[in-house]
Amino acid sequence: MTQMSTCHLANTVAHKCPSNVLSTYPRTKSHASALRSILPSTSSSSSSSSSSSPYSSPPSLLLLILRSDLGLGLGLGLGLFDRGSPAMARDGVGGGGGGGVGGGGAGGGMGMSEGVLRKVLLSYAYVGIWIFLSFTVIVYNKYILDPKMYNWPFPISLTMVHMSFCSSLAFALVRVLRLVDPPSSPPMTRALYVSSVVPIGALYSLSLWFSNSAYIYLSVSFIQMLKALMPVAVYSISVLFKKETFRTSSMANMLSISLGVAIAAYGEARFDGWGVALQLAAVAFEATRLVLIQILLTSKGISLNPITSLYYVAPCCLAFLLVPWCFVELPVLRASSSFRPDLLVFGTNSLCAFALNLAVFLLVGKTSALTMNVAGVVKDWLLIAFSWSVIKDTVTPVNLFGYAIAFLGVAYYNHVKLQALKAKEAQKKAAQADEEAGSLLQDRDGERKNDSQA
Repeated sequence: MTQMSTCHLANTVAHKCPSNVLSTYPRTKSHASALRSILPSTSSSSSSSSSSSPYSSPPSLLLLILRSDLGLGLGLGLGLFDRGSPAMARDGVGGGGGGGVGGGGAGGGMGMSEGVLRKVLLSYAYVGIWIFLSFTVIVYNKYILDPKMYNWPFPISLTMVHMSFCSSLAFALVRVLRLVDPPSSPPMTRALYVSSVVPIGALYSLSLWFSNSAYIYLSVSFIQMLKALMPVAVYSISVLFKKETFRTSSMANMLSISLGVAIAAYGEARFDGWGVALQLAAVAFEATRLVLIQILLTSKGISLNPITSLYYVAPCCLAFLLVPWCFVELPVLRASSSFRPDLLVFGTNSLCAFALNLAVFLLVGKTSALTMNVAGVVKDWLLIAFSWSVIKDTVTPVNLFGYAIAFLGVAYYNHVKLQALKAKEAQKKAAQADEEAGSLLQDRDGERKNDSQA
């Protein structure tokens, strides 16, 4: 009943419910409960069609996420991104009012409509594009920074090239071409920028600097294993800032992820303590940035997509990186003045970095940030396989065993997040249905009183 559209609900009540039943039903129960008891056939029909849906037992967590994104309109504010796909929710995937899979509306049935199939395929296409570009940027950065490959070990300089390129293109999209609108409610004032965006920019610059630096010392596969600690860092910092409630079960899951990463580190053939410290620092700064986004931006009603976030944050990152660059890398670059960077290499690398932000914009806008989280796990496994088979990095059985433990913990973390979002969405829909049913009961009471007075 909670998934029925307002129009369907109104028509059902008008045609199947006698006015005396509506007026005499005890008001101690909720209005939605009243309508459920009056319309048992409708409720059971909806339930049976939902249970027979081919989506009821999805083959993978990623398919479950995609199905939930389409049918329930889920969104998770893990980053700077908005969830926005009302058209998908209207199509009634998974038992809605629009004739989707197992839908309750006309044209429902067992089959998948062409429009729904197109949206599912597009969702997988968005995931594939994001995985490809994220994969490409990571491998490309490794190629440039690794002393055994392109041998340009200047991570601050590389990050500054990315920020300069991305901020220029973001400025063109926002201010020149006006293809993306900056936030207007509330507007980005100077005081708001300094108090909210500047701290996030500082953390982002440190995260990128340390993360890129780790590629000089560690293999791609081992870095991906260390990145599995991100949920642990985000949860711990969220509890510290009182954005999350401490739960023993959640902490036990975080400990299992940490144990898996520790085992993977123990089995690493090319272990480097300095590289591990750099990557762990990058994870800590990135997790703090994500939590501060909720505190400094989301709580104030400011939502930035990846393009507007680059427009505001990239120049700030560039300014913060300029200081360590002058002391750490500029003297070395001056000493090796005979070296001339390849414009083709750095140009295509920067273009891939910007395209990745566009892909994030597309993926999160059409599905959700949770989908990107789950797709990131798939990308990590692909990177580990690529690192082992193509780059010829050593991946030991202990590596894989430890990462498998961490992977299961991360998968459970994403599963819990999904269930929490589904429960929240179900409560919201139930409240809306109860409100709609209450208004219908009041209208029917009003009509009955008018009829009796006449």
